Amino acid sequence: MKIAILGTGAVGSSLGRRWGQAGHVVFYGALEPDAPDVMELVEQTGQSAKAGRCRDAVAGSDIVLLALPWEQVRSVLESAADLKEKILIDCINPMLSDLTDLQFGFDTSAAEQIAAWFPESHVVKAFNVLSSAAMQNAGFGSASASLFYCGADGEAKSVVRTLGEELGFEPVDCGPLRAARWLESMAMLYIHLAVFEGWGGDCAFKMLKR
Repeated sequence: MKIAILGTGAVGSSLGRRWGQAGHVVFYGALEPDAPDVMELVEQTGQSAKAGRCRDAVAGSDIVLLALPWEQVRSVLESAADLKEKILIDCINPMLSDLTDLQFGFDTSAAEQIAAWFPESHVVKAFNVLSSAAMQNAGFGSASASLFYCGADGEAKSVVRTLGEELGFEPVDCGPLRAARWLESMAMLYIHLAVFEGWGGDCAFKMLKR
């Protein structure tokens, strides 16, 4: 698959490297694609990986991972190429700057807002309840971390499910895109435990069923 990674921070670089190593074609979208750290990331990702402006990364890909600060998402995507039928994987949590709460509360979500802005794309909320450490290694002893995801388009969700399974996650389909409200709230619980309760990033949620 051809995957655009918009953002080269901890999340974008962790998922980009792993998908590149799994054989996917990864195109990083960055503000400074020729920066030394971005070029090093491209080299770590694999021979087919490259970096460029976000517009070019989107144009050359079928799947787009949004790993940007929430405030940049709309302007970056509006400046990009045609988003029609592209799968937008939203892993963003629109938090306050002090990490203590969500900007939207429970009435909507970042994923729903993105879908309203770009209705011809297929938005799937995923990877937002995971640390970059878990993205690099989904295994916790004999168990695998759960990958919670939701969206309106079944085919798009199936693609994201496969991308998660390739990285060793156990997928949990949470239903329609409206469930992103609860996933973003779950992320706040995770951040509370990891940051304010001292757990760190080497922890993950696991969904059990019987």
